[in-house]
Amino acid sequence: MPSPLFFLLLLSLSTLHCLTPTAAAKCHPDDEAGLLAFKSGITADPSAMLGSWKPGTDCCTWSGISCRVNNRVTTLSLYGQLDKPSSFLTGTISPSLSKLRYLDGIYFQNLRNVSGPFPSFIFLLPDMQYIYIENSKLSGPLPEAVGKLTRLGAFSVEGNRFSGKIPSSVSQLTEVTQLKLGGNLLTGAIPDGIRQLKKLTLLALDRNQLTGAIPDFFTSFANLRVLMLSHNRLSGQIPATVSALAPNLGYLELGHNSLTGQIPEFLGKFHALDTLDLSWNRFTGVVPKSFANLTKIFNLDLSHNLLTDPFPEMKVKGIESLDLSYNGFHLGTIPEWVTSSPIIYSLKLAKCGIKIKIDDWKPAETYFYDYIDLSENEISGSPVVLLNRTNYLVGFGASGNQLRFNLESLKFASTLKELDLSRNSVFGKVPKAVSGLNKLNVSHNHLCGRIPATKFPASAFVGNDCLCGSPLSPCKV
Repeated sequence: MPSPLFFLLLLSLSTLHCLTPTAAAKCHPDDEAGLLAFKSGITADPSAMLGSWKPGTDCCTWSGISCRVNNRVTTLSLYGQLDKPSSFLTGTISPSLSKLRYLDGIYFQNLRNVSGPFPSFIFLLPDMQYIYIENSKLSGPLPEAVGKLTRLGAFSVEGNRFSGKIPSSVSQLTEVTQLKLGGNLLTGAIPDGIRQLKKLTLLALDRNQLTGAIPDFFTSFANLRVLMLSHNRLSGQIPATVSALAPNLGYLELGHNSLTGQIPEFLGKFHALDTLDLSWNRFTGVVPKSFANLTKIFNLDLSHNLLTDPFPEMKVKGIESLDLSYNGFHLGTIPEWVTSSPIIYSLKLAKCGIKIKIDDWKPAETYFYDYIDLSENEISGSPVVLLNRTNYLVGFGASGNQLRFNLESLKFASTLKELDLSRNSVFGKVPKAVSGLNKLNVSHNHLCGRIPATKFPASAFVGNDCLCGSPLSPCKV
């Protein structure tokens, strides 16, 4: 009979065998070959995003790879981090990825330097459901064949350089819930066939060069929550069928176009609205009284239009960002629903007919403020107490007012990057702390003394009582 020691030895050997890695890779050879061919098409990977992609190892364990079906690669996810300069890939997308026959999702996001045309190998993959190729340098037209990807649940190529018209075949993507084509160079009209995409929850065509009217097809989208058409060249009025989106729409962004007419009364029925951007258009008339019903809105931008008084009394419980600048408003004071907001971080009321002493304005909370612009009003007094209460202020603009205070009494927060106090009655010396700013304008005040060393041009300092030194005239000894 074998001794117990013999059995113990056998058990140890079998355990050791289980722990020893096998020489052969577990993933399918086609998948490995396709992925390594993709890696060979990448010419720069400074953050070693593909560092784990090594021949002979299990490609299902590589960074960014998931294998959910029979040890075949099903998703490919590569993400660059925009806050890390070295987190990018340079190169092209190899057509050898067509070897990944079970691939159903591609997530190439913020890779920044990947170039070439729309990857045609995608049309050879029968299971493709999710395409996110965002924020890179792909270019050329979007192929008409994109309509063949009828299983797609999401299609995003935002932040690239695609040009030409949006293919009419997108009307065939009837399973799509997200269509994101923003941030490209697309031209022409918005295809009417998009009305066929009845499952849409997000439609983003912003930051292109689209022209013509906004199609009147919004009764098709019972579940739409996000509509982004800003930064185009769209014209005409807001179509009536937009009213059908009232129950669910949270984000409506139409800014930076050439839209005309009055702001529709029905927008006051959008009780789920979080963000409304109608800025930089040609809207006329008054803001509808029904806006008082927008109690959940956090971000409202109506700036740079032709709107007139009266502005309705809002019942917002906490506005985060507000911009009413450069219309025909005469607000008189900063509205109470703004002053009382505990979460506001951006307030822009330039040229809004505000006539107050800024010392008397006591906002409930200044902690979150990062931008305040009160330019071109009739505001007097000193903003020192207000600004010295802010911890994270990035920009303050108050040009063209009647402010009077000693600039040296202002605390320059480490976050402050932009300061415009031009055309006021500010006095004292220019403090050295201004050298840490990115933008500065203290022209046409009553400042005096030597200008500290800065990078700013003479236009930032002209029109004062007795400033001297570079970039102005030398100081007299």
